[in-house]
This record gives sequence, C-alpha cells and structure tokens, in this order.
Amino acid sequence: MSEAAPVVQMIPVDQINVLNPRSRNKIVFQSIVSNISNIGLKKPITVARRAEPSDGKLYDLVCGQGRLEAFVALGQAEIPAIVRDASREECLLMSLVENFARRQLRPLELLREISSLKSRGYSTAEIAKKIDVHKTYVTGIVHLMKNGEERLLTAVDKGKIPLSVAMQIASADEEGLQKALHQAYEDKTLRGRKLLTVRRVIEMRKANGRRFNFGVRRRNPGPQTADSLVRVYRQEADRQKLLVKKSRITEHRLLFVVSALKNLFRDEHFVTLLRAEELDTLPAYLAEQIQHAETTES
Repeated sequence: MSEAAPVVQMIPVDQINVLNPRSRNKIVFQSIVSNISNIGLKKPITVARRAEPSDGKLYDLVCGQGRLEAFVALGQAEIPAIVRDASREECLLMSLVENFARRQLRPLELLREISSLKSRGYSTAEIAKKIDVHKTYVTGIVHLMKNGEERLLTAVDKGKIPLSVAMQIASADEEGLQKALHQAYEDKTLRGRKLLTVRRVIEMRKANGRRFNFGVRRRNPGPQTADSLVRVYRQEADRQKLLVKKSRITEHRLLFVVSALKNLFRDEHFVTLLRAEELDTLPAYLAEQIQHAETTES
C-alpha cells in the first residue's frame, strides 16, 4: 500500500525557528529570491511541530532555509510547508541529510530540463522565464545540446568554461579553435588556470569524443558468482562498520566538547573574558547539551 501524499499547509514565517542556520552566498540567495518571485515556490519547506513553543515559535525548520529567507525578503507572511512529527535531534539530522543530498545533484540536470522544455515546444524566452536564466544562455545551451556536446555542457554548468567559449569550441575547426583561444586570452576571458582547464577539456573531447560513454566497459559483466556476491557483501559490511565507527568517534568528540565547555563556563574569569570579547553566546544545541549535563549531575 503506497503512502499518502504529504499535506501542505500555510505556516506563518514568524512561527518557524531555524535550528541549523548556515550562511549563504549573497549572489546565490538573490538567485533564490528572483526564482521564487518570477515562477513561485516549486517545493514546500519542511518543518516539525514543537512540543513546547520556543521564543513564541511553534515550529522547527527541517529543510528549506533559503526558501524561507526568500519569502521573508519578499515580504510574505506565510509559506507552504509540510509538517512532520520529529524530535529536535531528528530535525538536525534531517537537515544535515538534506544539505548533503543537495550536493549530489547531477551537473546536466538543468541542461536536460532545458532540452525537455524545448522538445515540448516552449520558446527560448519561455524556457528562460521558467527556469529564471537569461535567454542567451538558453540559446547557447540548446545549440550545444543539439550537437551532443556533453563534455562542454558539463564544463559550462560547473563554471569551468564560459558559454561563449564553449560555443566557439563546438563550431570551430583546429585552426579556428586556436584563434578562439588566442582571442579569449587577449580579451582576458581566459587566463591562467582557466585557460589550462579549457585546454584539458578540449584534449579530452578530442581523445574521447563529445559525449560521456558511461558504462561502456560494463556491457558484458558476465554472470554473478557466489564468490563475487560474498565479496560485495563483505565490502558493504566493512563500509557500514567504518560509518558506525566514524559516527561513534564524532559522538565522543561532541561529548568531550560539551564536557570541556561546561568546565570552562564554571570559571568566572573565563566567562568575563568571553563577555569582554563579545563571545558569550553558544549555538543553541550546544547550550542545551551543557545545560542538560549540568542538570543530570545535580
């Protein structure tokens, strides 16, 4: 039996407490604000209802800090949210998992989305508005997609090659390619490490083609044997053991930090020094752990 779709509720932004705040690049943040302003919120944030209000706030944020802050910047009083039942520790863990998962996005996702919208009949201007990029970017990407330039597309998406240079590489012969690189150097589009990066991409494109040939060597893997299955199982078991070991080490380090801070804060001279340097505040989670440790001892 499949799970029911999560219910989205409108939650007041001033009722949401950010458990695990993180700083964000201003350009990236403005991009989020612009995207939401132009095309709306694509994915609701996730919050957890608190057992008791904290500073008058009824919810802890699980994931979606950038979206929440964008709504605040846009003057919105409420935000669509999925409400979960989770403890404070579970919220922190889910937040960390969400941040980690975000880093695993494939570099061609945006590019393939452009291709998909183009195949559905959307114009360049319509695609640019939907994904909140300039239409000249869409035009260049579509050109590279049509020519199967996956290596160049990936380099553009990762910021290794300017789109204009990638288009020149895709359409130029060897002589034209050298002229394009020389011109890019002269007008300071490519210098130093960027120029070396472009040359490496060009060499890889020459040697291995325009497309990535993922999985070519695995066409005929052969039948699975009992020994190979046991080997894979043992490798995975070892990996899981290492993960558990690392988590225990991290837990012990956290306990050591809490114990050390608890003892330091008992020293009035140390506390006075922190206040003088305006360093007398702690992350909320650490402060709670220290208070819990002191309560347990007493």
